This record gives sequence, structure tokens and C-alpha cells, in this order.
Amino acid sequence: MSVLPSGEQWTIRAGEYAGTVVSVGGGLRGLAYGGREVLVGYAEDEAAHAGIGQHLFPWPNRITDGKYTFEGVDQQLPLSEPTRANAIHGLTRWANWERIDDGLDESLVEVAYRLHGQPGYPHQLDLALTYRLDADTGLTVTASAKNVGTSAAPYGYGTHPYLTVGRQLDECELEFRAEQWLEVTPDRLTPVALRPVAGSEFDFGTARKIGGLEIDNAFTGLPGSWVVTLTDPGSGNRAVLSGDTGWLQLYTGSAIGRVGLAVEPMTCPPDSFVTGEDLVVLAPGDEHSTTFAVSV
Repeated sequence: MSVLPSGEQWTIRAGEYAGTVVSVGGGLRGLAYGGREVLVGYAEDEAAHAGIGQHLFPWPNRITDGKYTFEGVDQQLPLSEPTRANAIHGLTRWANWERIDDGLDESLVEVAYRLHGQPGYPHQLDLALTYRLDADTGLTVTASAKNVGTSAAPYGYGTHPYLTVGRQLDECELEFRAEQWLEVTPDRLTPVALRPVAGSEFDFGTARKIGGLEIDNAFTGLPGSWVVTLTDPGSGNRAVLSGDTGWLQLYTGSAIGRVGLAVEPMTCPPDSFVTGEDLVVLAPGDEHSTTFAVSV
């Protein structure tokens, strides 16, 4: 019996919305509304690529050189982005998650994974993802973690969905609000400094076309409940992602031909294990959760 590259497939439906949750990484293989893609997906016989629909536990983005010190102990993570010598996007993207709901509600899928200690991250976390579709409001995803180990654990979360309206990003309009963007080095994308968004090329407080602008940066100074909207000015089709995190990464998707905009809620910025900036520290028994939503 052959096994699909993304593992088990679980369909989720409500009204005109339909999507597919997979066991590999607990990821989202696609989401559509009325047959139109709202999130970029990938085929059943493919593995996830370019981060499509993946969840990033226990850190989002990058850790330079994979090195950090926590509670006086130096740690070295595997360099999962070898071309830039970084540890990228956590430890659970390729793990096999288990479905834990009863499967009776076609609008709901819940999956879970126990992350055990390993070189560079000697901690135990119980992780869970809840996907719920609503015919009117779209998809809501809640990501949670509980420290089930005996020592405090550094923690962050991010996710990697790509909004799409069915045309090249250059022709689409983008709108979102943030106060600061994070400058990074061009070679390794290592953090340099926060810069003001107002008046910069990244100022999309009023909707405007993306054009040829390349974005692969984190943003902060977000509204408490922020919203990113991608619009096709020709058809009026929209794809909307909202979240509650203090950080947001936008990526104009050169790795997938600029057909989607990665909108990545993040609880902390790149290198937070190194700097401690907005890092969550989970004491034994502590829990953390965050929610994002996708709609049209």
C-alpha cells in the first residue's frame, strides 16, 4: 500500500468553502471558496513545497547559525536552511500528526503532535491545531502548545499560508497596516534593524498595486486584530487573512512564481531565541494559543 507524500487527507467543508488538512505537519493542503482558490495549494501526489500551508513550531522564521543560549545553556539546532546556514521554521513541518476529533462534523478537523526533546531543543511540548470552517466567516485556525516536560521551554509559533486571487501578484492590490518593518541582510536574511513603514515602499495602509516589489520581511506595530487583504482589481475577488499575533511576515512568493502572497502570523520575530524579543517561555504545565482566520 502506497502512502501519499503529505500523508492522510481530511476534507473540511462549510457552505461554499472546502479545504484539505493533511497529517504531514498537520498542514493545510488548500482552501477554496466556490471552487476558487483562496489559499495556494498543492496536489495530492506532491509534498508541501515553499512552506505552503505549513505550521512552524516551536519557532517561526530563522535562527541565525542555529545557535542560541537559553537559561545559560548553549544550544545548536540542525541547519535546516543549509544555503544560508540557518535553522528555519521549527521542528514539526515533516512530522506525522494524528487526528483527534471524532470526524462527525465535516466543518471541523483537530490534529495533535507530541514534540519530544532532541539536539538543540531538549523540551517536550504537546501541540494541537484546530481547523473550523464556517459558511459565513470562513476558516479559523487555532494553534496551541503545552509544556509537558520538566523544564522551561522557549517557544514561538508561525504559519505559512499563501493568499491568492487567481492572478499574478504584480497585478493585485494589497492592504495592511503596520508601524515598523524589519530590515534583513540580503544574503542570509539576518535581522538588521526595525524601520518605519510610513512613507516606505512597504506602506500599504491604503490599498495599492504590488507591482514588481519584492517583500520577504517581518512587520510589527500591528493593530490588536490585524487584517491583510489581497484583491484582484479586475474581478473584485479578495482573499483575506486576519490574526492576533504581534508579528507578521510577508513574502511575495518568488519560489512559487509570484502567484500567491505568503501572509505569516508570527508570535515573535526572526532570531527571537537569540535576542529574547517577544519570546514566549513556557514553564512546565504552561499553555499558549493563538488564532488566525482566512476568508473572502
